[in-house]
Amino acid sequence: MKFSQYESEFTKFLNELKQKDPELEQKQRAGRAIFWDKAPIDLDARKRAEESRIMQQPYVYQNKF
Repeated sequence: MKFSQYESEFTKFLNELKQKDPELEQKQRAGRAIFWDKAPIDLDARKRAEESRIMQQPYVYQNKF
């Protein structure tokens, strides 16, 4: 038995929201691009940066004599 006619309240809400604001998905994608979609990481540059990092002494306020 299939319930192909069933539509949850949440799905109805989203469909209604999209009808009220047709540009909603485009706005969501733009917002995602700002915070989540990043350029690919250059692995060679990352490795060089990690290798060139200088180790910090355990207690930074104490001078070595």
